[in-house]
Amino acid sequence: MDTITTLIERNDDFVENRFPSGLKLVPTLKTLIIGCVDPRVDAAHILGVQLGDAAIIRNVGGRVTPAAIEELVMLRKVTQAGGGDMGAGWDLIVLHHTQCGITRLGAEPALLATYFGVDQQELAGKAINDPHEAVTVDVAALKASSSLAGGFLVSGMVYDVETGRTEVVVAPSLLREETTVG
Repeated sequence: MDTITTLIERNDDFVENRFPSGLKLVPTLKTLIIGCVDPRVDAAHILGVQLGDAAIIRNVGGRVTPAAIEELVMLRKVTQAGGGDMGAGWDLIVLHHTQCGITRLGAEPALLATYFGVDQQELAGKAINDPHEAVTVDVAALKASSSLAGGFLVSGMVYDVETGRTEVVVAPSLLREETTVG
């Protein structure tokens, strides 16, 4: 059986047995998660997030990059168009993990620098080889971004791919006071 056939059969099962109709555009938990594309680290599975609970952005390393910040800005506009608003009362979680594939890109400084929107000399500050330090760096990047609405509770977590445990590395704290950002 080919992959597409397998996936269509799984979708049929989903439609027949687990499809929750009537979900809203604004997540019920008022939560955004930035996580890695690694198939071992699906935030919905490891954190028990159900359809409609949270918006999840996945990228290489689960990193806060210029593109991730742009996505957060766009998501705010989407939620505003859907009758909600992101910011006060919302959680913004950065989720990194052990044994991340991004650590294998050390020999690709030009690629990493472009990804992070920095000069190659600034890559050491991105803590690419240490998920605990990297999540701290990324929470700081969110707090430094003037394009995000204030009011979020921002936190950082690290998932251990060998034990399945998630550790809070950066406790929830206010991104900054609520502001009126476009």
